[in-house]
Amino acid sequence: MQRGNLDDLLAFVAVGRERSFTKAAAKLGVSQSALSHSMRELEARLGVRLLTRTTRSVSPTEAGERLLRSLGPRFEEIEAELAAIRELREKPAGTIRITATEHAAAMILSKLAKFLRLYPDIKLEIISDYALTDIVAQRFDAGVRSGEQVAKDMIAVRIGPDMRMAVVGAPSYFKMRSEPKKPQDLVGHNCINLRLPTRGGLYAWEFEKDGHEVRARVEGQLVFNGALQMLNAALAGFGLAYVPEGLAEPDLAKGRLKRVLAEWCPPFSGYHLYYPSRRQSSAAFALLVDALRHRG
Repeated sequence: MQRGNLDDLLAFVAVGRERSFTKAAAKLGVSQSALSHSMRELEARLGVRLLTRTTRSVSPTEAGERLLRSLGPRFEEIEAELAAIRELREKPAGTIRITATEHAAAMILSKLAKFLRLYPDIKLEIISDYALTDIVAQRFDAGVRSGEQVAKDMIAVRIGPDMRMAVVGAPSYFKMRSEPKKPQDLVGHNCINLRLPTRGGLYAWEFEKDGHEVRARVEGQLVFNGALQMLNAALAGFGLAYVPEGLAEPDLAKGRLKRVLAEWCPPFSGYHLYYPSRRQSSAAFALLVDALRHRG
């Protein structure tokens, strides 16, 4: 295969993924007109249209989708192998992208302080997200979620102890409201909800006691898309929040928050780092996994 053909195929993959000549050209470091010309030449050589163009967007045709599905993973494997080869040098280097919730991201940083000082050439990009992100499609190296949320086809490494959730409210809130004794009592309370990005619905608070499970659909005036905002709203006295115990512990210890329904919040599997089984393990990534691994 001629080098020019390979360059055109790489350019096609960029356009197919970005769905935009402008974004793909910026990513490749070429002009938009040069990129458009390369795509026309590629289509002419193959004798089939690969892209459907409109004034506002570009999308792969059926043939283009087939080529994109075939080429994309192969080019990723080549890129991963080249990255692994580069990291055979004395100092491990590279960028590692991770998706995690806010609380998990804070926990990761607390465990990696020494790691980041030891390996200054390793860059870490952490994207906070509550969606069950497709880490392969979104080109993340790994994700962090609780053990129950990790797909079976992923390699999972425990990076934290068992966790509990906590229902908390400010002392000022309880001056006007009685404390709930069971999940059903939440009906009369102003609860702070979490909006799930995956389906757009509100997260149902999960409880369990003596083998009896309850999923409570709570009501309230406030809805957020992150646990930290929910905690801050609870601190301000706006209502009850359902957040990771570790996130609320500092404020509970200082009396700024009060916990209820603790006996209904049993421990569950803690945070796990997960990644595809076929992922090429670079030196930098292997070091990161070892630094995060839970040894308790």
